[in-house]
Amino acid sequence: MSVDVAIVGLGYVGLPLAQEASRVGLKVLGFDIGQRVVDGLNAGRSHVDDLSDGDIAEMTTAGFEATTDASRLRDAKTIVICVPTPLSEDGGPDLGPVVSAVTTIRDNLQKGMLVILESTTYPGTTDEVVRPILEETGLVAGTDFHLAFSPERIDPGNEKFGAKNTPKVVGGQTPACGDAAAAFYGQFVDTVVRAKGTREAETAKLLENTYRHINIALVNEMARFCHDLGIDLWDVIDAAKTKPFGFQAFYPGPGVGGHCIPIDPNYLSHNVRARLGYPFRFVELAQEINATMPAYVVQRAQNILNEDAKPLRGSTVLLLGVTYKPNIADQRESPAVPLAKQLADKGAVVQYHDPHVTDWRALGDRAQRVEDLAGAVAAADLVILIQNHREYDVDALAATANRFFDTRGVAAEGEKVSRL
Repeated sequence: MSVDVAIVGLGYVGLPLAQEASRVGLKVLGFDIGQRVVDGLNAGRSHVDDLSDGDIAEMTTAGFEATTDASRLRDAKTIVICVPTPLSEDGGPDLGPVVSAVTTIRDNLQKGMLVILESTTYPGTTDEVVRPILEETGLVAGTDFHLAFSPERIDPGNEKFGAKNTPKVVGGQTPACGDAAAAFYGQFVDTVVRAKGTREAETAKLLENTYRHINIALVNEMARFCHDLGIDLWDVIDAAKTKPFGFQAFYPGPGVGGHCIPIDPNYLSHNVRARLGYPFRFVELAQEINATMPAYVVQRAQNILNEDAKPLRGSTVLLLGVTYKPNIADQRESPAVPLAKQLADKGAVVQYHDPHVTDWRALGDRAQRVEDLAGAVAAADLVILIQNHREYDVDALAATANRFFDTRGVAAEGEKVSRL
């Protein structure tokens, strides 16, 4: 085995992992089915926000190599699966990418290997889906090879916490499997946290994101009645968070985005219904509230325009920031998409600007990108701040706008400024 670790899936999770492993001298092989991704990495080009071209060059110098040749996986001591796990059409987990990756690993599995799943999924996946496929080789998990689950905790755009200094939770199929996985991560992660087993590690990830999902839904619902009662929720949160214990601040917004919050809690909810026959009510209620926030923003936009005796139909609405979080280009599950679609369906002329996105195809040709930001802000009937990128001078933009709707609570109060 000439490769220390092969990482399957070279996206926002796999690449930072590969970077940290390379930094400590491990021989890292990246595997991906996307030829363009592989060719770009081998040419020194990064396709994720958190790594620059210079970072890729450093990895390449350290011996990192990307490939689409699955047969090379058999040379690895450890294989880590970092493929996406989206939702299926019925709202359940789509394990297609995971099954495909595990099947590929099965065809190259060697005795003594360590296989780790990092892809977020429902409890039981490692034991009930991954293990049986791998054991089709005749090799037995916990005896002939090690098997573990370690949830990814990558936060794209986070400048403080990355793969190295974020504690790594590890749960093994057997205690020995857990030992092997902990020893592997311990080479380049500062803190390794042992969970009892794979199910506990899988559920820990879902608990983390369900906690956020529910608390975001709480403040999103509060945003609605606080507006109706004339209460400034942003000031309420600022006051509440001065308590040094028992409170963590969460903030309302136009909806939730990214892979984690809109998707992961549904894995748990779907699993509870499928296995136990009853609902996970907190998650389902949170999903209902958060999913309706884009429609609420559209309703508020309509009301704001009415104050100037303007209908939404025919009015120009400029959206600022269409990514799911600030200062990155990642658009996964961005609430800007349903928001823009609903505005367009009601007849608004939708424009957008985002310093990180040059081609946004969410609405096809129905959303035009503006190049002259200042001019577009001054000309639009309504400007909606969806994502507060650091490139935006929000107060200056709000001062020149005819009407400015701030869904992030960052603009100074003013006659033309409305806040969520």
